[in-house]
Amino acid sequence: MQEHPRWQIHRKIGTYNPATVPASIVLDDAKAFDWLMKGAQPSDTVRAMLSYRGVMLKRHLQIGVGKSAITQEQADAKLAEWGKTKSDKIQTKIEGLSNAKQSAAKARRDAETKVKDARTEAIRKKAIVAAAPPVEAPTEAPAEGEAPAAESQA
Repeated sequence: MQEHPRWQIHRKIGTYNPATVPASIVLDDAKAFDWLMKGAQPSDTVRAMLSYRGVMLKRHLQIGVGKSAITQEQADAKLAEWGKTKSDKIQTKIEGLSNAKQSAAKARRDAETKVKDARTEAIRKKAIVAAAPPVEAPTEAPAEGEAPAAESQA
């Protein structure tokens, strides 16, 4: 039995994982483009993902080619330029996040080292105090003219 064409709209053409940084979008761009050119209306969320991947721009440029507003070569050049700019921007963001993560880790290590050094110094000072002989309180000598306390009672 042959499948009815309208049931084909529920095919999976990609996945989205917002848990990664930056969010990962795995998408079959060709199928998404074909889907849009046949008149599909994506939701706002899907439209944002398609724009992020350049599929909406490609559709826009292809419509311009269809209306003879631009040539196919111009459309391909604009899409390639956009793709290079977008990949550079993504790479810069990934590097920035990586650098921020590394500097945060270094700051944590430095703070932990400072605390460790302070504790080590405190333990060293306690050990020095504990190892020193006890200091006896000096006995006061009687002032001149006074008799020692033990002698006055005799």
